[in-house]
Amino acid sequence: MRHKRIHGFQTRDRVIAHIPSGKKAGVHVGRVAIRASGSFNIQTATGVVQGIAHRYCSVLQRADGYSYSFNPTQPEEARLAA
Repeated sequence: MRHKRIHGFQTRDRVIAHIPSGKKAGVHVGRVAIRASGSFNIQTATGVVQGIAHRYCSVLQRADGYSYSFNPTQPEEARLAA
């Protein structure tokens, strides 16, 4: 049987990922999809970021069956980038 949660995350959770270095470095905010390998895909407003490790992610909102949109304002984007 498949597991519902991997490292405390579930598909459709909204997360923020702070990646310090490498090809995918930066801050990514979006919906997570769990992969069979245990790494994550994050669906952001600009596209999909693939292969993110759980240690870089923090939950912003748990998946509760509803679909939410996220439109950050300019000061909020600056706060997330800091």
